[in-house]
Amino acid sequence: MRGTTEDLATGPVDRAFLLLSVPMVLEMVMESVFALVDVIFVSRLGADAIATVGLTESVLTLYQTVPLGLAIGATALIARRVGEKDPERAARTAVQALGLGFALSIPMAILGAVFARPILLALGAAPGVLEHGVSYARLMLGGFPVIMLLFLFSAVLRGSGDATTSMRALWLANSVNIVLAPLFIFGLGPVPALGVLGAAVATTVGRSTGVLYQVYRLLKGNGRLELRRRHLCVEGDTLRSLLKLSGGATLQYLLSMSSWLVLMRIVATFGSAALAGYTLAMRVLLFVQQPSWGLSHAAGTLVGQSLGAGDTDRAERAAWRASFYTLGFLGLVSVGFLAFAQPLIHAFTPDPEVALHATRCLRIVSCSLALYAFVTVLPHAFNGAGDTTTPTLVNLVFSWGLQLPLAWLLAVPLGWGPSGAFAAIAITYGALGLASAALFRRGQWKLRHV
Repeated sequence: MRGTTEDLATGPVDRAFLLLSVPMVLEMVMESVFALVDVIFVSRLGADAIATVGLTESVLTLYQTVPLGLAIGATALIARRVGEKDPERAARTAVQALGLGFALSIPMAILGAVFARPILLALGAAPGVLEHGVSYARLMLGGFPVIMLLFLFSAVLRGSGDATTSMRALWLANSVNIVLAPLFIFGLGPVPALGVLGAAVATTVGRSTGVLYQVYRLLKGNGRLELRRRHLCVEGDTLRSLLKLSGGATLQYLLSMSSWLVLMRIVATFGSAALAGYTLAMRVLLFVQQPSWGLSHAAGTLVGQSLGAGDTDRAERAAWRASFYTLGFLGLVSVGFLAFAQPLIHAFTPDPEVALHATRCLRIVSCSLALYAFVTVLPHAFNGAGDTTTPTLVNLVFSWGLQLPLAWLLAVPLGWGPSGAFAAIAITYGALGLASAALFRRGQWKLRHV
């Protein structure tokens, strides 16, 4: 929790995994708190307000494929350089990633803010959702450069092995968000009640605070990576390597997240209550999955640093260790959801129809949640090794070739309604997990050079 400068590329896997995974788990939990806090407060405004958050977050999820892809490339390259004991190249790589990401985020933010209304319309927003949603979407999409920098700074820190600073930034950002969200949503004294727009204001201010803290820590130096004026240059070779890795990773996330966008469009045809229930259930699912994402990021960093140090066996042990820890954790979560989904959902919403759909979603998806451990961890291991092709192809086959056709078939022609889409998610989770494990065992990822 205090941070360490210990060499994580050598020594016992369990100790290195513990030093990385604990702060990374806490960081991932804090990242999901942003969305959960918004839903908790916004749910008091009704189903249309919840649907507004859900639709806008689905667009942001699509946007986030770019920083997620860049983050994977940055983490893989920086971890390799750290494993090779080359901190200067690691710092220059960090600057290339941050500069490229910020440049890409500006036009994306402008387009999102300008076309917020037609985007919501295209996603099937009802009139009530449009009333709440346009201003909310404009601010959230217009603030995308802050999200880009928050993701990339965290990736740079994780790749260097400094998970603690990244964790502290998210704690700070969420503390600001938790204080400001009810203030701006419901109003207090001279502060007017902004409704759902207030959630966007609080989230953007909170994330901006986190970014400022990350900048301060990297300029000050963290014992692993220091950014200095001499690193401010354009390196063609590094940018090409970064774009090569990040391009595959971005496509990987784009395929996966765009499929979730289409899935949300299918659910939206059954009304705002179904969409709100799906949004609420997925918020809860994403929140409890965050510890597993922290474990997966730790595995990706260890794989990259171990390969940089020339130890392929250690890299493989780290990936499987993270996978089975995650499987045990998600297995317990699935049992808890099957038993307590109804009272848990009723704690978030008083609307009986929204609660019905959300409860069904939690219970159906929980049936294969444990196998999702391999989907969570092993793609990060592939990416950490510099193999972004394999998880991209897997996402293409299962997200677009299985999940979406199956969701439409079950929900519409077979008449299962929203539950058909939920069943498609559960089936895809299981199939994707087994396929990821089988491909990782082949070991082709060990031959990648970055």
